[in-house]
Amino acid sequence: MSSIEEKDKEYIWHPFTQMQEWVAQPQMVIEAAEGIKLIDDQGNRYYDGVSSLWVNLHGHRHPVIDQAIIEQLGKVAHTTMLGLVNVPAAQLAEELMAVVPQGLKKLFYSDDGSTAVEIGIKMAFQYWQLKGKPKKQKFITLANAYHGDTVGTVSVGGIDLFHRIFSALLFETIQAPAPCCYHCKLSSGTELCGMACSKEVEKILEEGHEEIAAIIVEPLVQAAAGMLTQPPGYLKRLREITEKYNVLLLVDEVATGFGRTGKMFACDNEEVSPDFMMVAKGITGGYLPLAATFMTDEIYNAFLGDYAQQRTFYHGHSYTGNPLCCAAGLANLKIFREEKVLENLQGKIEAARNKLAGFTLKHVGDIRQRGLMIGIELVENPQEKIPFPWEMAVGAKVCKKAREHGLIIRPIGSVVVFMPPLASTITEIEHMLDIIYLSIREITEDEPLQYDARDVAAVMI
Repeated sequence: MSSIEEKDKEYIWHPFTQMQEWVAQPQMVIEAAEGIKLIDDQGNRYYDGVSSLWVNLHGHRHPVIDQAIIEQLGKVAHTTMLGLVNVPAAQLAEELMAVVPQGLKKLFYSDDGSTAVEIGIKMAFQYWQLKGKPKKQKFITLANAYHGDTVGTVSVGGIDLFHRIFSALLFETIQAPAPCCYHCKLSSGTELCGMACSKEVEKILEEGHEEIAAIIVEPLVQAAAGMLTQPPGYLKRLREITEKYNVLLLVDEVATGFGRTGKMFACDNEEVSPDFMMVAKGITGGYLPLAATFMTDEIYNAFLGDYAQQRTFYHGHSYTGNPLCCAAGLANLKIFREEKVLENLQGKIEAARNKLAGFTLKHVGDIRQRGLMIGIELVENPQEKIPFPWEMAVGAKVCKKAREHGLIIRPIGSVVVFMPPLASTITEIEHMLDIIYLSIREITEDEPLQYDARDVAAVMI
């Protein structure tokens, strides 16, 4: 009989994975989990240092979420929202409205971050058609952006590696520079970098606002770009500019939402209320796939009309508003309230910052932190900010080494990403960072660096 690993290699195509290298190497099989640790089929325990790809907030097998799902299973697992109402979806919508930025009054459920953003893009486009401004069809995107993997979301992305091959399928956008001072060619410092980039956006809007529908942005942190952080005030300035030129602001909080930046949403850090906000990942505490696209009453009301007017938003998913997912979402918010998750985060964030201050390693070129979203950039030449060659897979080597020490993390190129569950204690966060420090030192200073496909297959993006 085939083992689980053999079955996987025989039938499954993994995301963001070169399968030729995957099937050639032994792979870890996760069989169980408890708290912030994953357990493999050999009984070994590993810190979940990437929150199972940025989704897990309160640890695995949290009794509150477990019980909520069990109770909902005793009622109904799924029923369509086309023509029907279900209890958990309505209750979750009410509770979400109490925590999202003021001004967002309605939501549209979907399944994941890509679908949430796709919905925002389509709604923004249709909104202007319904408002009698058919020329407003263009979208401004930021360099280095990542908003998902569907054709629409790839169109508004800015990571060439992910969209180059699909260019013939994509719609054109206007790309604006994104502030990130470590890579900034302006060499002007954080505040000036943000000012310069926002002025570039304003110039684009000044010249073309009559044809621009919206700008889409990841607030505070461009996560998939390598945890690139934006300077304070940049998001707030974008809101001011878009309001001035009558352009919609779409904020992608798929990665940053639900406490990751230290507040419930990244927008809360600058008291920004966008026209659209998209969330997913942490909405169910990392249990089940659910997403939501929030919008203002102004957007929602533009779609209202009688049946003959055909103002309907013709979009939907089979599992939209799934009751099991929404029950998990309700439990997630209950944990935030009862366990005072946001209030307890500040000490953990500061502890991580203090520990990172000691990462004075030769090949650590930059450390970027916003809340418990952390990127450690490894460079071959720190003085000139020259990264390691892609093919050396240095980030992957570090992450593979970390597994040997009991920590599962994933890199983005040469950036080691650390995004632990919010439930992690200060001691656990410090221990995980000790492992990362040790792994970086062992790979970049103690071992000869060369390409080896075995280092890439399980951990590389």
